Amino acid sequence: MGIFNKKKKRVPEIKTKKQIVIEYLSKYLFITLGAMIAAFALECFLLPNDIIDGGVIGISMMISYITKWNLGLVIFIINLPFIYLAIQKMGKTFVFNVFYGVTMLSIFVNVLSGFHVTEAQLLATVFGGVILGVGVGIILRNNAALDGTEILAIRLAKKIGFSVGEIIMFFNVFIYTAAGFLYGWDSAMYSILTYFIAYRVIDIVLEGLNSSKSALIISEYPKEIGDAIIKELDISVTYQKGKGGYSGQEKTLIFCVINRLEVAKMKKLIREIDPTAFLVIQDVHEVEGVRVKKK
Repeated sequence: MGIFNKKKKRVPEIKTKKQIVIEYLSKYLFITLGAMIAAFALECFLLPNDIIDGGVIGISMMISYITKWNLGLVIFIINLPFIYLAIQKMGKTFVFNVFYGVTMLSIFVNVLSGFHVTEAQLLATVFGGVILGVGVGIILRNNAALDGTEILAIRLAKKIGFSVGEIIMFFNVFIYTAAGFLYGWDSAMYSILTYFIAYRVIDIVLEGLNSSKSALIISEYPKEIGDAIIKELDISVTYQKGKGGYSGQEKTLIFCVINRLEVAKMKKLIREIDPTAFLVIQDVHEVEGVRVKKK
């Protein structure tokens, strides 16, 4: 009988040398692209309008403004101690990726020096933040970074008891306060706005725009609801065993991943079968693997 046939073990695919080379070339191509985009945002939007980024790049921008030293060189030099901190704890591959990303950023900052797109601070804030977020997001997606602040924060978090986010926030409060004295408080506030825009765009780049939804359904009619979802939405479901905390009864939970357009139809299907069903829908920003459909 077919039901008792054992499934063959799936042998992990071994990558060829050609595939490995292509994978590495693709990664460093994207790191280069991300560094170029970030440099474009810094040189063509933020720097001409006295708007700074947070972290090491923000410190470098202020030092370059005061000393008139080359910004690309300052970014590279200030990042070196942080890269050294990462060698023991974060692996040689990550450290090399960071070193490569910082080097590319320093080069592109010099290449694009003197190019201005707009002198309107609000436009520079919005578009500079968006473009910077895209560049940094591409870098992060490829296991690299452009700023050593997070590396330092990770190391300090284990010693002083604060979270990485709290330490980064402390650094940025100090940086933007210094920017207020150096550039004026209007520029400092624009800088903070740029940081939040870039931060949000980084999330979008990392998580994707087309976020799916996961649905968890608890009902007295799990088989009927599961069959209806499979038939009408043409997707598979997973049944999970659970136990009611109040009633103590054994329950079968239904789990599935759907897109946004399928949410309303799924709700209608569930209500037609069981109006009292408990339904939880959550955002799923990244889905990997095959979404199994009915045969």
